[in-house]
Amino acid sequence: MTVDALAEPVDRVGRSWTAALSLANVAIWVGWYGPLQILLAQQAEDFAPGTGMSKETLLAWVTGVGAAVSLAANPFFGALSDRTTARWGRRTPWIVAGAAGGALSLLVLAGAGGLWTMAVGWCLVQLTLNAAFAAVTAAVPDRVPRLQRGAVGGWLGAAQILGAVAGTGLATAAGGIAAGYAACAVFAVVGVLPYVLRHRDLRLGVADRPAWSWRSFAGGFWLSPRRYPDFAWAWLTRFLINLSNALVLLYLLYYLRDRLHHDDPEQGVLILTAVDSVALLATVVVGGVWSDRVGRRKPFVMWSGVLMAAATALLAAWQTWAGAIVVAALLGVALGVFMSVDFALMTDVLPKARDRGKDLGVINVANALPQVAAPALAAPIVTYLGGYRVLYLVAAVVGLAGAVLVGRIRSVD
Repeated sequence: MTVDALAEPVDRVGRSWTAALSLANVAIWVGWYGPLQILLAQQAEDFAPGTGMSKETLLAWVTGVGAAVSLAANPFFGALSDRTTARWGRRTPWIVAGAAGGALSLLVLAGAGGLWTMAVGWCLVQLTLNAAFAAVTAAVPDRVPRLQRGAVGGWLGAAQILGAVAGTGLATAAGGIAAGYAACAVFAVVGVLPYVLRHRDLRLGVADRPAWSWRSFAGGFWLSPRRYPDFAWAWLTRFLINLSNALVLLYLLYYLRDRLHHDDPEQGVLILTAVDSVALLATVVVGGVWSDRVGRRKPFVMWSGVLMAAATALLAAWQTWAGAIVVAALLGVALGVFMSVDFALMTDVLPKARDRGKDLGVINVANALPQVAAPALAAPIVTYLGGYRVLYLVAAVVGLAGAVLVGRIRSVD
């Protein structure tokens, strides 16, 4: 079991394993996206009067603080799972604890009566669900051989967007804020059960666990760009493209309501999410499988990033409901390829097998940090520097920079 836990995997994983891990990923993203797409925005609108903040600023503040928690939690729990020698394996205990904690945290949000409870609840959601997400992500390089990671990454990418759709749908259909949070909480727990009950995790032997010291543990989170340049460039490209996407999504509900004057903006968010999801599902697995077959990663990541930047620029120029639908479709096509192939690329540049969870957690900071940076950039742009048109132009430039920098990665075709 110890050799299997630390060795480079060579045996292909089966469909049942991939399906169960993907469902666990869906459950985690339901816990995130139900609040992010609908519920937090509704609470911000309810709680903003009397706080001295607009609903946009309040939402930006809460999501930014929560993303800061996520930024630290993902690599921290990834590192803890790397060192876990439990009977149930390195990753499974953290998937179970994270999902259960996430469900309880969502129920805290359901009962929030003001700004501070809302902020604390969202920080707890980010803390707990990141423990589960770090473990789910690390299971891939633990178990999946390199030339199957594009396909598995595709299914995990499909799971992410299905989680966004399911979370948005649950939040919309539940009939209220508290009911929406409760529905997401139930799904977060139920969705991880098939994986943790049916598929045994690899166990790390006690003798192979590194000696403990706070200094070495804390120092392990820094990976020198000079020593690991490809890891650094891969991190930066993911950060920039995710920042571009975060700038587009953050105020989507308010954009439909205040700029396009959509009759039912909540329903509009659901429609755009569905369009994006259908387009993404059409390319996410295909892109990953194609990348595995040709043995190349960078061209797929680069050109999907370019298409995402072009679609975002189109959103700045064509600010109509029809334009929003077209852009949602284009972003879905590009994001599908990016999500599957970029994930495989990330696993290809990991420095050490012993630190897979921690290093993937550091990479996942490139997912969380944009959630901190996006509100700081978006709020002043929308309020003082030109509104949504300028916001989407800035997002397009940021995404294009990320696509171009993929070429700096040298060790991956």
